[in-house]
Amino acid sequence: MAPSINFSRWWAKDTSRKGNPVVVTMENPNYSVLELDGPDSAFQPVDKDRGKNAKQFTWVLLLKAHRAVGCIAWLGNALWALLGAIQKRLIFRQGVSVEIEKSAKGKLLFRVILTFLIMALAFLSFEVVAHFNGFQNHNLHIPRTLEIKGWFHTAYVTWLEFRADYIAPLIQSLSTFCVVLFLIQSADRMLLCLGCFWIKLKKIKPRIEGDPFKSDDLEGSHCIYPMVLVQIPMCNEREVYEQSISAVCQLDWPKDRLLIQVLDDSDDESIQWLIKGEVSKWSQRGVNIIYRHRKFRTGYKAGNLKSAMSCDYVKDYEFVAIFDADFQPNPDFLKQTVPHFKDNPELGLVQARWAFVNKDENLLSRLQNINLCFHFEVEQQVNGVFLNFFGFNGTAGVWRIKALEESGGWLERTTVEDMDIAVRAHLNGWKFIYLNDVKVLCELPESYEAYKKQQHRWHSGPMQLFRLCLPAIITSKIAFWKKANLIFLFFLLRKLILPFYSFTLFCIILPLTMFVPEAELPLWVICYIPAFMSFLNILPAPKSFPFIVPYLLFENTMSVTKFNAMVSGLFQLGSSYEWIVTKKAGRSSEPDLLAAEERESKAMSLQLHRGLDLIGEQMS
Repeated sequence: MAPSINFSRWWAKDTSRKGNPVVVTMENPNYSVLELDGPDSAFQPVDKDRGKNAKQFTWVLLLKAHRAVGCIAWLGNALWALLGAIQKRLIFRQGVSVEIEKSAKGKLLFRVILTFLIMALAFLSFEVVAHFNGFQNHNLHIPRTLEIKGWFHTAYVTWLEFRADYIAPLIQSLSTFCVVLFLIQSADRMLLCLGCFWIKLKKIKPRIEGDPFKSDDLEGSHCIYPMVLVQIPMCNEREVYEQSISAVCQLDWPKDRLLIQVLDDSDDESIQWLIKGEVSKWSQRGVNIIYRHRKFRTGYKAGNLKSAMSCDYVKDYEFVAIFDADFQPNPDFLKQTVPHFKDNPELGLVQARWAFVNKDENLLSRLQNINLCFHFEVEQQVNGVFLNFFGFNGTAGVWRIKALEESGGWLERTTVEDMDIAVRAHLNGWKFIYLNDVKVLCELPESYEAYKKQQHRWHSGPMQLFRLCLPAIITSKIAFWKKANLIFLFFLLRKLILPFYSFTLFCIILPLTMFVPEAELPLWVICYIPAFMSFLNILPAPKSFPFIVPYLLFENTMSVTKFNAMVSGLFQLGSSYEWIVTKKAGRSSEPDLLAAEERESKAMSLQLHRGLDLIGEQMS
């Protein structure tokens, strides 16, 4: 077989003749003997003055045909292997065909994005070809005296006219609409930051008057402590169950006034036995703790909490504190939160702030910390101080059980049961308090896959809830300004408009302006305002200033996932009702580990001394 063309070019550089002529003899008598003077002489250009040997060309063509057949065979084998892999994949996923059909609707947005990408590449290719042919016209109006050069030039001029007359006005109108939404959302963010600045300046925060646990009656001193129920909902939390149960069992509260419910929805029997063993260990130490397991995980977390609240003994308790499986409250958590309910019968919820043990683990955790710091430091603190309302975070909070019951209890209709109960309690007139100084340690998702699933649930759930609660909000008896705040600020502006304009403006309109220069975006929209908003977002986490550029790019990228989740929740598409437990690594901060070890050693030494004293008494 003849050598490849690349080697032929290299050999052709050497004009000197090396070696003896190669003689190829064909056994087929229909072909003549062909003499090749060099390794690549068959591919050397033939002089026009010389006579052409038809058999020589036939032989060269046969060699090229053989090579082409080899390439086609290789492509065929690759295609066959690809089809086989697809067939195996389909057979493997045959058992989850129902889930595939459901997720097909949820992938509609990504198909639209893929179509948009293909069209953009086609337009780019079209412009590149026109550029190399010298057909570029930067004027907005095509001169009528323009000389047309061929069919391609005609098509390009027609495209320019169509783009200027029809496409550019549509893009310009859509960009104007998005810019208006962008300015409204920026104004809202500015007001939130000014409110937070005012709170810091005036040192406004909820305070506890006096010592609520001080009593002159020494015999009945424990009666001043209200009955508190602590719930730890979990599902297959192998990595974090131990540290969470350990932290909750060390809460500083009279043991006869406290009951801990470990609400386990795990479907893995090995994890169930591990959690049962941990509960048994703390029960033997005198902690009032019980283990509950549901056979059927209906309603996810909402169903789990609803089932736990239906127990007969719950009526004996006044408050309920909720901690997700990766949360580690400090021992004084209840003493910092429960006293706020005293002499405040309208108070339904006290929410604490989250703190993260792994915020510096990687770039993803650092970027998440920026968003969540703004959410807690600015959004929830301002809303708590000025409106007495914010969305319950689902954990690290204490509810008045009466407020839960009067608001309808936990419902299984959305994947954001925490926001659902908060909105219904607000419509029933209950007030909320946010404690920015009380922090509960928890864990951030460290992988992009876990973070993306979490964000999908956090952005699709509010849209489901908005569809369900809009009639109740409109017909409720609360003040008009509270209805307006719920509909336009809480739901539309911060849950719907933000992902809509972010995705539309920066992921669709901005790339389109590259191919449609007639539709222009002002520089302040593209650069100045986003940079300023990112600067405001990063203010509550000043140590994250070096990551402002990755944060801006990351937020624009995540707008695709958030917009897809928002659309799927609003129109009930795809996996809008699916709940996937966020994967955790089970990290704890070093001071907490040392403190836990110190407490454990003190408890062991105390038990040892008691045992020695008991033995001494028996011997005496």
